[in-house]
Amino acid sequence: MSAIEQTEAARPRGTRLPRRARRNQLLGAAQEVFVAQGYHSAAMDDIAERAGVSKPVLYQHFPGKLELYLALLDQHCESLLLAVRTALASTTDNKLRVAATMDAYFAYVEDEGGAFRLVFESDLTNEPAVRERVDRVSLQCAEAISQVIAEDTGLSEDESMLLAVGLGGVSQVVARYWLSSGSSIPRDKAVGLLTSLAWRGIAGFPLHPVDGQLSAEGH
Repeated sequence: MSAIEQTEAARPRGTRLPRRARRNQLLGAAQEVFVAQGYHSAAMDDIAERAGVSKPVLYQHFPGKLELYLALLDQHCESLLLAVRTALASTTDNKLRVAATMDAYFAYVEDEGGAFRLVFESDLTNEPAVRERVDRVSLQCAEAISQVIAEDTGLSEDESMLLAVGLGGVSQVVARYWLSSGSSIPRDKAVGLLTSLAWRGIAGFPLHPVDGQLSAEGH
């Protein structure tokens, strides 16, 4: 169940919830408000009202707006990283890996809760704690991709990381453009087009020799 769904399920006033369920409800309400209004325009009053709780209840879980925002950001950075790692581990066919990884970014930005805006389009990137989290998840995703590239091609760590940063960056930028432009191209076709572009480049790097021969897996 998504954070938004948790909020809807737990919204009636006066309902006593276990602490974790209440926290999830508050995060879901905060996500709705932050995505709709941005950090600076959002108020704790708005979030409490959206969650159907009093402000004291909200402050019992989060001491301030920044702490609430950071908790939500941590949650969705973790979701992105998990999606990328899951995509990379979903197959040993390298072309399918590229497609699965790119689709992970498209699925992430297409999620109806709009959480990707907190990660990629935050209006609080001048806050060091926010910038650190956003940079860290981008780096972690690139490291996960880089490890696969290095293992399969024999490129150096630095070379693999450079390619991985490029693949991750292209995926999230194109996915965000696809969504914001209201493109008529279905998601699977958009992913296929981007995969073809990326694969033509990454497939040019030879795979590790296997018993004196180059493995053809993924080519």
